[in-house]
Amino acid sequence: MPSLLRSIVLSVLALTGIAISGGTVAARADDRYAPRAPVLVEEPDYREMPRYRQRGGEKRVQRMRPAVESAHLTARPATPKSRKPARREFDPAFLPTVVSYDSSEAPGTIVIDTASRYLYLVEPDGSARRYGVGVGKAGFDWVGTHKVTRKAEWPSWVPPAEMRKRRPGLPVRMEGGPDNPLGARALYLGSTLYRIHGSNEPWTIGKAVSSGCFRMRNEDVVDLYERVDVGARVVVR
Repeated sequence: MPSLLRSIVLSVLALTGIAISGGTVAARADDRYAPRAPVLVEEPDYREMPRYRQRGGEKRVQRMRPAVESAHLTARPATPKSRKPARREFDPAFLPTVVSYDSSEAPGTIVIDTASRYLYLVEPDGSARRYGVGVGKAGFDWVGTHKVTRKAEWPSWVPPAEMRKRRPGLPVRMEGGPDNPLGARALYLGSTLYRIHGSNEPWTIGKAVSSGCFRMRNEDVVDLYERVDVGARVVVR
């Protein structure tokens, strides 16, 4: 009898556990599909957030750091634009030519028009040989009448003391030759320091660049040299 009673009790307990366990599993299975209460997250009100950093009673806008700086990168410097080299070409407008020239000056006279940058050699038939020249820059230009007192081929150059003072790098004396600023020929004007001479910088013809002399292309001054005698009249206007 006791054994039978024990068996009955154990069976009842086992059935009760299965029921409870099954109910729990069922409840859990149903709980997966049950609606859940929403989770509320409190977000800040951006309208009330400060827009400035206040320091010393002043309002300053907080700016973003550049991306390059914030990433600790080195910005590549901008490549400078290359400058175009100065043009060193002779202007063909100053090529020698023969032009009609109405003048009261006698044939063989040299007339230099400093405004137009032309030198005229008066011819006997109402014409003139016209050459381009470089003239004195501002402060060194002049007008007047002189005579050709001397002629020289490949002249040496002795810069005046005043010029050496302005340009300390100049030599005391330079012998004649292709590198000499006086060029292939020189016609000296009166007792002055001024000359009509050649130049190893033909691109300066037609410009105001000299210290008072009149410069020509070497080939042009050679042509003029052969046509002008010592004693010829020179009129600078």
